[in-house]
Amino acid sequence: MHGGLLSVTATDLQVLHGLFNNAAKRRYYGVPIKTKFSNEIAIRLIIGCAYLISSRLDITIQPKFVDNDMHYYRVYLKILNRPEQEDRMGFIIFCRQCGMRKTVKSIVNECELCKGKIETAGPLWIDKIFDKDFVATMKDQVNNLTVNKKCDVILEKCYDESDLQPTYFTLDEIASRMKSAPLKLDLAIQKLQDSGFNASRTSLNPTGFRTNCQINDILKIFGN
Repeated sequence: MHGGLLSVTATDLQVLHGLFNNAAKRRYYGVPIKTKFSNEIAIRLIIGCAYLISSRLDITIQPKFVDNDMHYYRVYLKILNRPEQEDRMGFIIFCRQCGMRKTVKSIVNECELCKGKIETAGPLWIDKIFDKDFVATMKDQVNNLTVNKKCDVILEKCYDESDLQPTYFTLDEIASRMKSAPLKLDLAIQKLQDSGFNASRTSLNPTGFRTNCQINDILKIFGN
């Protein structure tokens, strides 16, 4: 139905987290990789699968919200009865050697930062997974409903991260590379913002943050 909302739930988390790549390719038309942000890769594979199926039917999907707080992943998609005009599929590349990660439209084999070997997830959805206006409406309704107290906190994170780029970093990942104790999340985000970068918490990981800062610059900023 045009303008309707479709909810898609996936419970096969082992497949989506990279334990059975052949099964992932059959079910989701793409493959994951094992990373600290595997849940985001999984969510983008689910949306990408829905996008590919909808394209064959000459309809469009628009992701509105994603949920990964339980033992499943769920995505909420708006359905529009018109063909998609823009290709929103691509790949997430990851360098295990230096921690570089980014989205690309075509596969590359060498890390742009350290020349290390690249691991590739996809094809998958590389556009936004949260609709900022939709999340704002959800936030406005929280006080009118009987919901868990943490709901408002989660929605605030979703709202803040909605405009930022795909993939996130975690504090323990950065601390491991720096061989030091992890920073407090608020301090880490403040350091990035003070250095001129965009940064916010992510709803997908309690110690995670999104930023448009590359890993090499993050290490320099956190080291100061």
